[in-house]
Amino acid sequence: MFKVLTIAGSDASGGAGLEADLKTFEEYGVYGMAAVTVIATMDPDNTWAHAVFPTTETALRAQLETAFKGVGVNAVKSGMLGSFDAVALTAEYLRTYSVPAYVLDPVMVCKGAKEALNPALNSAIADELLPLAQVVTPNLFEAEQLSGLADISTIDQMKEAAQIIFKKGVQYVFIKGGAKLPHQTRAIDILFDGTQFDIVEDELLRSSWTHGAGCTVSAAITAGLARGLPVREAVFLAKKFITTSLRGSFALNQWVGPGNPSGWRNDTLFGSR
Repeated sequence: MFKVLTIAGSDASGGAGLEADLKTFEEYGVYGMAAVTVIATMDPDNTWAHAVFPTTETALRAQLETAFKGVGVNAVKSGMLGSFDAVALTAEYLRTYSVPAYVLDPVMVCKGAKEALNPALNSAIADELLPLAQVVTPNLFEAEQLSGLADISTIDQMKEAAQIIFKKGVQYVFIKGGAKLPHQTRAIDILFDGTQFDIVEDELLRSSWTHGAGCTVSAAITAGLARGLPVREAVFLAKKFITTSLRGSFALNQWVGPGNPSGWRNDTLFGSR
């Protein structure tokens, strides 16, 4: 059994964060574990306003000890970290246990927000975790934060950002343009390995219900790597996985709705499985 750890926030609504990660791990047939960095809640009496409650350094360290030392991991994904302690502990355990398959999802903003959660914390993520990552998976906003570029809105700008981010030590940069990239008729992402650009594209689905899509993509890449797939194959399969998930997206309430990660069961993504 391939053992995969997500170090991420818990979404009380179940659509994103470690809940989305664990659902994705299950669909890939890997064993999922979670270390909770923050608890994210939403206020149903205030248009779904977010609140974030970080866990303590002691609690997070104990969780990481359980997973890394007590169980062992084949691959790791990190999502919303929420504190400098969480960044430092993630870096510490990745180094101590020499995990090669590490996917950094640099969560810097909650869905629907337009400002970075904590710019100083985002800088710490770039400095401490990018050099440890096999793959980093920023969306357009996060790519702007990591690269220093503003208003990324074209494929050429995505490529420029990928080159800048790559120089910070990561092995592969996967920038998610998806449905947010304007003037496109396909959902287009970019993969860069320092030499070669790959255009990763699929059907463009104009859905309002995309909660947890970014978490799901990075979790799918992580699970693919845990199963031994090369990075490119893991990324292209994850693209198919999220497209299938979003094809079955649905409303949870008037504000938010997730994809359906079990949608692949009616597809042929995994061949004879």
